[in-house]
Amino acid sequence: MLKRELRTLMRQKKGQFTQQQLCELSLPIVNRIMPMLVDARVVVAYYSLPDEVDTHHMINLLVTEGKTVYLPKVVSDEDMVLCRYTGAESLREGAFGIMEPAGTELSVVEAVDVVLVPGMAFDVEGNRLGRGKGYYDRFLKSLNNPRPRLIGVCFDFQKVDMVPTEPTDVKVDVVV
Repeated sequence: MLKRELRTLMRQKKGQFTQQQLCELSLPIVNRIMPMLVDARVVVAYYSLPDEVDTHHMINLLVTEGKTVYLPKVVSDEDMVLCRYTGAESLREGAFGIMEPAGTELSVVEAVDVVLVPGMAFDVEGNRLGRGKGYYDRFLKSLNNPRPRLIGVCFDFQKVDMVPTEPTDVKVDVVV
């Protein structure tokens, strides 16, 4: 199956659920992720879109626990940067309708311990299918000194036998 076809299939599967159902399906996933973040000091998360595993409450909880949380902010057609998340009041609608931190880009990012990576689909090898723009793959390649733990976040129905890959794709370490 081609990437385009797999994206279409995943959109159809997501479309079978109401927003409320997706929120309910998110709870056990977040509950599996939180213990994986206990020792993390710096976490890169994402402010979820309506069709993604809901991360809103989780990232607020991480901030409350004293963790430093960064969210991506799209700054060009090819690049995203990290901005510190301090709470929902600091978000503004950015590129593609995604809520992003309104603060300025951080010029020096602390050592990142964990990155929560969204995706359209994941396979057992950790291969990830994104939305097709390549933002995450380019960003993840830049985090190699040392490489943080990459946690793929998705609903169970987004786990597939095989995700088609290209040399530019970056695998995650574990899929939750």
